[in-house]
Amino acid sequence: MSPGRDHRAALVFVLALALPLSVTACAKGDPPQAKAPGHTTIANRASVAPISKQAVEVEASCGQCNFGLAEPQGCDLAVRIQGKAYFVDGAHIDDHGDAHADRGLCNAVRRAAVTGQVVDNRYQATSFRLVD
Repeated sequence: MSPGRDHRAALVFVLALALPLSVTACAKGDPPQAKAPGHTTIANRASVAPISKQAVEVEASCGQCNFGLAEPQGCDLAVRIQGKAYFVDGAHIDDHGDAHADRGLCNAVRRAAVTGQVVDNRYQATSFRLVD
């Protein structure tokens, strides 16, 4: 091997070892008070949206009957935020009356005031209240 290739191979080796350490140090090295509200680390940036501390108004309905969500079978509470539907954890479809009544969540898209965040493509509700 030529001397130039030896240096490149050594550099790649050192970078391969150093990169995971720098990512870990960055994610863990900031003191908690230095992080901005809604801060996410590299490890959770892709799967977590910032938590909403104030209630926001969203569309709410049955995910399978009205929002086109397929799995699991049955009727499950879902919200639609900016055109994207998410199943809800932290609230249940039956908590809001008969889902199969005329204005029930399987037959109507309703408005709800919610707080929470999207985690792994599901809405984790800390509060959920129908407003119409």
